[in-house]
Amino acid sequence: MKKYRRRIKQPGRLRHKYKLVLMDADSFEEKFSFRLTRLGVFSVAGALVIMLVFITIYLVAFTALREYIPGYADVNMPKRVYVLQQRADSLETIFRQQSLYITNLRQVLQGKEVSDAPPPDQLEYPTNYDTITMTISPEDSLLRAEYEMQSKYNLNQNQPRSYSYVPANLGNMNFFPPIKGIVTRSFDSKLDHYGVDIVAKSNSAIKAVLDGTVIFSDWTLETGYIIGLQHKNNLVSVYKHNSSLLKQEGAYVKAGETISIVGASGELSTGPHLHFELWHNGTPVNPEEFIAF
Repeated sequence: MKKYRRRIKQPGRLRHKYKLVLMDADSFEEKFSFRLTRLGVFSVAGALVIMLVFITIYLVAFTALREYIPGYADVNMPKRVYVLQQRADSLETIFRQQSLYITNLRQVLQGKEVSDAPPPDQLEYPTNYDTITMTISPEDSLLRAEYEMQSKYNLNQNQPRSYSYVPANLGNMNFFPPIKGIVTRSFDSKLDHYGVDIVAKSNSAIKAVLDGTVIFSDWTLETGYIIGLQHKNNLVSVYKHNSSLLKQEGAYVKAGETISIVGASGELSTGPHLHFELWHNGTPVNPEEFIAF
């Protein structure tokens, strides 16, 4: 106890100078020497320890070395998760837009108003299409006629009456003529005639102009049996006044494949003919610019 007190009372021992000498083991020649104290040794050692701690923390926090430490995840994982989340959101948005586009197109072909609301989720409300029967009743025809007279939907109400749209990228596409006949009425957007009328023999086969998917195949009051195809490049072809339809919705058809038969169905029909329309990005296109009938 007395010895410990004596050491405390002698703080100068920490500052007592020592001489560190490096000598040759054979000749005892002094090679290197310097003076040091206990306090200096402790200070240098403490500084080195603190520096190593800060360097370790920096490497773990701001470099990729922490991947090799158990318990730490990949440093690029948050970035990859963010990119995947952005892609998933983009795909979901595109899917909703395409669903709304197809729903609105069906509404237009059926003569109904277009709604901006997204379509209901078909997965939550599955429909058994095998039990659906398509029948035409006089009451339904009268109701359709009354509704259409009250509110007619004009596709180009925001465009000039003389508007003519000719997309450049359709010129490189090879269209198959839907039918061979005589064009009795051409495309005229001023008179709201968004297609061409082609007179042909009764029971002639109508063929698809391009590869595509059937998005509409049904009967309407004014234009009778209609079939519509969705093609690439946001192109839609519509075939009206058919006597019968040979393809159902969802069917994939090739260019030149028969999809319907020429007829005179619908109240607006004046005889057996095909009313053919082309739509690009929701805008009517003159079919005679690209197809030789």
